[in-house]
Amino acid sequence: MCGILLPGKTCLDSHPFSFSFPRTLKMRLKVFWKVKERWKRFEGARRILCASSAPGAAYDAARWEMEAFLRRKRPLNGARRCSGFPAGFLGAQGRGPASLENRTHLQKEMQPTKHQEESHCRRRPAESSSEEGTLMASYKVQVATGTFWGSGTFDTVSITLVGSRGSSPKQTLNNTGKDFAPGAVDEYKVPSDEELGPILLVQLHKEPYLFFPEDSWYCNFVQLVTPQGETYRFPCYQWIEGYTTLELREGTAKLVCDDDGNQLLLHHRAEEVKARQEAYRWAEFAPGMPHCLAVENIEELNTNVKFSFTKLSTFLLRSKLTLMEVKLKGFMDCQESWKKMEDIRKVFWFNKTPVSEYVADHWQEDAFFGSQYLNGVNPVVIKKCTQIPSNFPVTQEMVAASLGASTTLQEEIQKGNVYIVDYKILQGIPTNTIQGQRQYMADPLCLLYQAPSGELLPIAIQLKQTPGPNNPIFLPSDSVWDWTLAKMWVRNADFHVHQNISHLLQTHLVAEVFAICTLRHLPLCHPVFKLLIPHFRYTLQINALARVRLIMEGGMMDLATSAGYKGIVPIVGKGTHSMAYASLCLPDDIEARGVASVANYHYRDDGLKIWAAIERFVASLVRFYYKSDDRVQCDPELQAWIQEIFKEAFKNRKTSGAPSSLETMEELTKFLTMVIFTCSAQHAAVNSGQYDYGAWIPNSPPSMRRPPPNMKGTETLETVLETLPKVNTTCIALCSLWLLSNEAGDTRPLGHYPDEHFTEDEPKRLIVDFQNDLAKISEEINERNKSLPLPYNYLNPPQIENSISI
Repeated sequence: MCGILLPGKTCLDSHPFSFSFPRTLKMRLKVFWKVKERWKRFEGARRILCASSAPGAAYDAARWEMEAFLRRKRPLNGARRCSGFPAGFLGAQGRGPASLENRTHLQKEMQPTKHQEESHCRRRPAESSSEEGTLMASYKVQVATGTFWGSGTFDTVSITLVGSRGSSPKQTLNNTGKDFAPGAVDEYKVPSDEELGPILLVQLHKEPYLFFPEDSWYCNFVQLVTPQGETYRFPCYQWIEGYTTLELREGTAKLVCDDDGNQLLLHHRAEEVKARQEAYRWAEFAPGMPHCLAVENIEELNTNVKFSFTKLSTFLLRSKLTLMEVKLKGFMDCQESWKKMEDIRKVFWFNKTPVSEYVADHWQEDAFFGSQYLNGVNPVVIKKCTQIPSNFPVTQEMVAASLGASTTLQEEIQKGNVYIVDYKILQGIPTNTIQGQRQYMADPLCLLYQAPSGELLPIAIQLKQTPGPNNPIFLPSDSVWDWTLAKMWVRNADFHVHQNISHLLQTHLVAEVFAICTLRHLPLCHPVFKLLIPHFRYTLQINALARVRLIMEGGMMDLATSAGYKGIVPIVGKGTHSMAYASLCLPDDIEARGVASVANYHYRDDGLKIWAAIERFVASLVRFYYKSDDRVQCDPELQAWIQEIFKEAFKNRKTSGAPSSLETMEELTKFLTMVIFTCSAQHAAVNSGQYDYGAWIPNSPPSMRRPPPNMKGTETLETVLETLPKVNTTCIALCSLWLLSNEAGDTRPLGHYPDEHFTEDEPKRLIVDFQNDLAKISEEINERNKSLPLPYNYLNPPQIENSISI
């Protein structure tokens, strides 16, 4: 594949989230409009020529040259054919150069041969007769082009039908007027000298059109009707770049065992997987982290995994506008502390949400602090406390005022009303230096109590793991700013665990492993590929973008957080080597953390409903295609897929509880449910609220400029402001949170599958049932939210993206 790519090409400037359109894209736009204008100019002349070219007409060189230009009668030489695998999923290795040598042969190509003179006399070869007589078979073919901007092509496209009894002659697809325009479903007739039998493959040949530059094409599907009236559909849904041949298999999902005895199809799926393993290779971003896709920059990504033009342009525009506002106000150049807490509201005039305003008004309230562990942006760290840890010596006297006179700490622990959050994973993590000033981070423990009112309240905070006289336990009865700052240190720790573990590792990085393993081991015809591929849309690009602009040295996390790059790597490394399979499976995670009975836990309630809906959908599909446990065990592609996931995501750790093989349909159903839930609902839960809860920096400070206090009674508003990030550091963090919390257009909600990879009636029916289940869940959430002072919408199905795309 070659040529200038319409979607996904970016030219990144020096700021972590600033971009500019590349010069190559601008040049391509100019060429596009010139070609379009030329097409309109000659449309009338072309029709006159077509009308006058009757069979047997004398050869006229001038007319033939004009018609060749207008009607794409013959492709130029030099087009190459790939081996029989889908070229659209190849990397750079699958590209064929648009050679300049082809253009130097233009005059030679324009000289008519005997065959060209004969073909000039017939407008529709599919409807003509051969020298031997009338063709035996004629197939009706529909070719659908993508509906979005730039998906059409000016290149010549031909087709070959491959059946069980033979292949049709290569046939150029050429109608009167423009073929393969965006959104078009073009119809053709394809002749064959013999009946082909059941159609197994179609070959799409994309070749040069005269002297025009190579033009990428997005094909949705090919559908054909045989002379006997049988319909075959060949899903594509990918870009075809360069001058190449793409082979598409008939759309019925098949396991390897379903192809037994058909060497053509077995060879096709093996070659497809082999090609993708060459194109999608592993690389190490940093020691200890899960491996990632081996690309150095965004330009190296395959076009099929890049952002669409709509998403890219929206992303760039939002980035520019956000930066423009803070630059115009002078905040990006201010390296001073905030003078007043209320001044933080002035960072943005327009980027405000109802939730962010609510947070700014209620951030100091203990009940709101506790509620964030249930329904905030990181609702996965709270656990039931069954025993006070030995390194957190909280006594009855310390918490008596918080619990009330009628009960004790031990009684409430036995009742299951005491919870704990432990940030031990941050112990020993090196901290960052920002603008020459050292930053700080704590590794606190926080005890919470669910009162009879249902409110979850913090009752004790210790900022370091080792108890001692210089590590006091802060209480609600302490001075206002002592207690407020203690909670801010906890929120800073939660920021780092959320961003690096709950969000980055347990959604983005594991989803990238799932996506790469799916591309490397499952052919397009595999039912698991068809099920999962919509849930990896844009994931590889957003992760590549995060590596080059967010978490690497000089990225946002390095410029605005306490950990910085040198702290992120060990945090994620610790998380990777302690990550349990159960933590990714919501029902198991709820049970393991002991939070099944905590009140007002909307993340749990909504998440379990969505998990159940996904599980029902997946279980039905698994039963339809696998039918027995034996077929699961004997699927070599599936077993290679799960084995590589175990290696790359779980580092071959048996202690993780993750499967390295799949033995039953039940095990497969659970694992697939986990993959889809992680890539959709779980990511929505930990991503969508980043700006809502982080816009008010004191509620979720990304960095702290003073060390944690080692005594009580020393904190004031002034010392708190000196601890918070500087003005420009605050702005860098907020710009990034705003950009990454909002979907940048071109979204597909959970359960929305416009690309019809499944062609059979049963999976289509199951998809409708799944969508109906999600609609019912949405109705229940909307009704519940009517009575809440702060509605919880992050797991409302219409708000959940199908994949991790931001």
